[in-house]
This record gives sequence, structure tokens and C-alpha cells, in this order.
Amino acid sequence: MIKKFLLITVFFAVGFNSYSQRIAKLKITDVEKYLSVNNGDILVINFWATFCKPCVAEIPSFIRTVDKYKGSQVKLLLVSLDLPSYYPAKIASFVKKNNFNTNIAWLEETNADYFCPKIDSSWSGSIPATLIVNTKTGYRKFFEGEMKDAEFEAMLKEVIAGSAEHSVIKDKPAPATK
Repeated sequence: MIKKFLLITVFFAVGFNSYSQRIAKLKITDVEKYLSVNNGDILVINFWATFCKPCVAEIPSFIRTVDKYKGSQVKLLLVSLDLPSYYPAKIASFVKKNNFNTNIAWLEETNADYFCPKIDSSWSGSIPATLIVNTKTGYRKFFEGEMKDAEFEAMLKEVIAGSAEHSVIKDKPAPATK
């Protein structure tokens, strides 16, 4: 258990400094551990897939905006929800082709009813979905849907300055169940 935690910590420490295009394989428990480290970082975790046009459309602005706020200890992790057959080759090829120079991981989970509530209780499972956490204060913002540049930057600024309350934003209501 300690070995796995150390391995995850080393991956993120090295990954965030080198922007390696290596695609890590994570379980949702690994993501939870990453979120629980209180080191003062602002963590932006974006859930996406190669087949999701809105996901792919927002990633370049996320990368640019996070670069702009690096001095505020902002770190971006793109977590792919692609099918297992896409890991790692198809995801890595897509990332390279689109010049996504940031940290990328693939979530090795198939049960959205299990992993979605571990990120945010309001997450319906649709993508893109983004969680921003201030690890120093515990302040969290969750957004389900595509974000425009200004919207993402405003949310990021709020979390950088944020207090220890939890807030959720949804761009549209979840579909009704029959």
C-alpha cells in the first residue's frame, strides 16, 4: 500500500515537472489519494475522452490557462475515460497529434456509478467534467460540461482565492430517468 502511494506520488511529482507523454493507468482510489495531499497546490482534474468533441475543444485553453497560473501552484491532470482498448497507444497517439503537453492518465474503471460520486456527488457521468481543488483550503468547484476560456479562468481564480466550502456548477440539468 505504501509502495503504491509512493509510486503515485513520484509519478505526479515527475510528471508535473516534465510533461511526459507517458500515459499513467490510475484507479479512482489513486485519484482520491492525489486529491487528499495537502501541499497547497491547486489541482485541475479534467475528465475527457478522445471521442468527445467538447472535451477535446476545451483542453487547449485549459493548458494555456494553467500555464498562465503556474506561479500559483496550479497543476493540470487530464484523465481519459476512453475504452480499455485505447490504452495506452491510441490515447498517446491522440495526445501527441493534438500537442497536449500536460499530464495525462487513463482511468482504469468501468463502473461510473462507483467512480463518479467519488469525484463529486452531483456528477451524472457525462463528459467533459472538471474538478478544481485548492488543497490548502479544501475549496472545491465541479463543473459538468464544456467550459469556455473566460469561464474556466474565472473558476480557477475563485478556487485560488477560495474558502473551504464546496460548490457545484452544472451547465444543464441531468437527464430525467424514466
